[in-house]
Amino acid sequence: MGKNRIVDQVVEQQITQAQAPTLEVSREKFIGYSKTLLLAIGVALTLKVFVVEAYRIPTSSMEQSLLVGDFLLVNKLSYGLSSPRYIPFTSKAIPAFSIPMFTSVKRSDVIVFEYPGDQEQFGEGEPVYFVKRCVGLPGDWVEIRSGEAYVNDRRMETPPNALLASDHYKARRVPSKGQSIDLNPSSVEEWKPIVLREGHEVSTDERGAIFVDGRPEKTYRIEQDYYFVMGDNRENSLDSRFWGFVPEKNIVGEAFLVYWSWDSKLPINGLVEKFKSIRWERIGKLID
Repeated sequence: MGKNRIVDQVVEQQITQAQAPTLEVSREKFIGYSKTLLLAIGVALTLKVFVVEAYRIPTSSMEQSLLVGDFLLVNKLSYGLSSPRYIPFTSKAIPAFSIPMFTSVKRSDVIVFEYPGDQEQFGEGEPVYFVKRCVGLPGDWVEIRSGEAYVNDRRMETPPNALLASDHYKARRVPSKGQSIDLNPSSVEEWKPIVLREGHEVSTDERGAIFVDGRPEKTYRIEQDYYFVMGDNRENSLDSRFWGFVPEKNIVGEAFLVYWSWDSKLPINGLVEKFKSIRWERIGKLID
């Protein structure tokens, strides 16, 4: 019995010694895989936050240039490097800053921006983003005549796929940084949304005096640049004609590619229907 016990102990020791390197190798592989995964997540998060992000077209305001069901890639470096506006994967806003690059927004650029109006009308949750075409730059005079856009009294070339409307929009200057505006009883309502969006309070008294942050003022100096945007489907687009100008700080970037597209109007009940709904001809389409 003693001899057998000694043999069993020797065998057990050999097995333990043989398993130890295997366990150590497995631990090293696990650590290596974890580092690779964390690096991949870090790179993906960095790209999403600072470089490129995906957005979906939910409405027909850009038809026929962009269709409902198009999925877009947006270059967030087009107009500068910006820090995150929200804590990633949440709707909690944080202070942001931007570093200008070599290019700026141009007329006819298709841009994605955070809706500058009251987002509560869309319900609580994630920030609301729009995609429209830039028509007017800071300082431009913009007018709509029978659906045609005129910038600085010159007709702007209509996008090839635009669906025009028959509406009119009186000539108005797009606000620019440093511009001084007069505040009086006849103009205060026109400029009040701008002043409020720049973080100031506006009020009047019974005599018609204007107060900004509690101080009487007759003028106000614009603090940032703004842009006038429109949807290409001008008959069915809520844009600057209705809710005003887009502050520069709200611009996310330039839409440049349709990376996926399907017809959301088709009923999708199975794999075959899903396959039929894919718009193959739009995948990889550059946006102009």
